[in-house]
Amino acid sequence: MTETTTVTGGIPAQPGPREDAYPLPAGSEETRVDAGERRGEPSGAAAAGPDGQGTQGGQDAYGGSPGVIAGAGPVTRPGERATLRLREGADGNHGGHDGNDGNDGNDDRPGGHDGGEEPARYAPEWLQLREPADADARAADLLDPLRDRLAALPDREDGLVVHDLGCGTGSMGRWLAPRLDGAQHWVLHDRDPYLLHFAAVASPRSAADGSRVSVETRRGDVARLTPDALTGASLVTASALLDVLTREEIEALAAACAGAGCPALLTLSVAGRVELAPADPLDAELTEAFNAHQRRTGLLGPDAVTVACEAFAERGMTVRLHPSPWRLGPEHAALTAQWLRGWVGAAVEQRPELRERAERYLAERLAACEAGELEAVVQHRDLLALPRPSGGAS
Repeated sequence: MTETTTVTGGIPAQPGPREDAYPLPAGSEETRVDAGERRGEPSGAAAAGPDGQGTQGGQDAYGGSPGVIAGAGPVTRPGERATLRLREGADGNHGGHDGNDGNDGNDDRPGGHDGGEEPARYAPEWLQLREPADADARAADLLDPLRDRLAALPDREDGLVVHDLGCGTGSMGRWLAPRLDGAQHWVLHDRDPYLLHFAAVASPRSAADGSRVSVETRRGDVARLTPDALTGASLVTASALLDVLTREEIEALAAACAGAGCPALLTLSVAGRVELAPADPLDAELTEAFNAHQRRTGLLGPDAVTVACEAFAERGMTVRLHPSPWRLGPEHAALTAQWLRGWVGAAVEQRPELRERAERYLAERLAACEAGELEAVVQHRDLLALPRPSGGAS
């Protein structure tokens, strides 16, 4: 069960799903796990790589040898805790880009993203808390044109190769893999070995038609992704990634996808619009302050989708957009409360003069949430970029 916190004496600068203190689970650096262990059965020995030696993850993924995990279901290792305590961050680091949205583990740059610091770690139970809302929000209407394009690809013995950038706990794979036909090999990218471990053991077992799904993990900063890393890719996908990138990073991502000739399905990018019912006079001011916070240090925040559309189109790809809002009602009270804390906290960090009014606002909103009297629509947009077929037709 997710443990939430109560605001009693003010708004923490960045409440959120970060957890610096928990230890890495035993074996989480290993990226190869046998199928029995992934079903929750004891494993007799450490899994081995092709040469009989244990394959270690946590290497520089964009130049090292990744490990492979065979397809299986969402379980934890024997004796391992499935969830961890969620605490309020007191160090001022952002717990997520969407007002505690957590961006599925991608906001990994509390002090910059040059690879010189340990990645921020996001408590897996926060990502589990938001996963159902993410799944409901993602634009299923984009899947038909994506399926058509994937079906036109030459047949490969290993099936589709899907790169999931900033995979977090792997929610994108759990949503998308069972909606696509054919064998699939997912390459999971993230800076955090802890989240990579969760994503690997919780990956789906099979595709829509029952074909096998396998998984590979690569630890590294997606902001440094190169076209070579996508060699052989059938699809690039990500959840809540674009708005924590800079213009240069989005252009590099678009160039890598265009160079590899593969589609990109990039979901749940913030749109900078929030609708709360009942409305409050402070809603608009907090939204404006939060959006300014999103654009800090060169990040694009709510401008990211527009920049991405231009970047992919300039490289000859056809771009489709679709709204993908979170629609949070009384049944989402736990998620709404955590989102509110992060959303208001980021706004106050951006504009400290709002603190006194925002504290009252947050207390009232949390009380309404607990009473089942608050609804929220948090706007996102999903983007599908398709390489144009040879001959130039779209």
